[in-house]
Amino acid sequence: MEIISQNLANADTVGYKKDDISFKDYLIPQDVVSDDPDGRAMSDISSFRTDLSAGNVIKTGNLLDIALEGKGFIALEGNRYTRRGDLKKDNEGYLATQDGIKVMGGNGPIKLPDGVLQISESGDVSVNGAKIDSIKIMDFQRIENLSKAGGSIFFSHGSTFQSNAMVKQGHLEKSNVDVIKEMVRMIEMLREFETFQKAIQCFDEATGKATNEIARV
Repeated sequence: MEIISQNLANADTVGYKKDDISFKDYLIPQDVVSDDPDGRAMSDISSFRTDLSAGNVIKTGNLLDIALEGKGFIALEGNRYTRRGDLKKDNEGYLATQDGIKVMGGNGPIKLPDGVLQISESGDVSVNGAKIDSIKIMDFQRIENLSKAGGSIFFSHGSTFQSNAMVKQGHLEKSNVDVIKEMVRMIEMLREFETFQKAIQCFDEATGKATNEIARV
């Protein structure tokens, strides 16, 4: 329920990637329960993953907005990566995320002089027609080596390579959260919880009744 709520809360967050979780059952070992196993089982997390599928791309017309078409992530300082492309020019003149994390180019953080900004489909950054640098767009040998570092930011634990994703200036990639599906999942989760709660109450009542009857005998 916490994960579903988090997904819904970020449905309008640019570049957000939804999370998912699955569970597994396993029998309690005999020596943990008693000398006489009764078939009781426990539930545990099977997997926790982030859905990295692309969200819808919308046109904004803002020259500091970029969206990626294809696999890849915008490289940021500190070995961090993102698909969130609503960038800004920070107080020092660097191209940065809304949280102030600098965007990396081939020569390090990209510093923008004053002028008209142009970003080509290959990621080349130009101001007043003069090329400044190129935005590093990277992909990963093993996508499972990516872990969330908060919001739409990811941290890489593995090797990277240059992506061939196309950069679209004046566009943004929206969250890949499907609000209707998440709402349906929430309703199903609540109903399942209520069902299990009622089942537990029935077992408790049956156990209490059996104990009282045995005591009278």
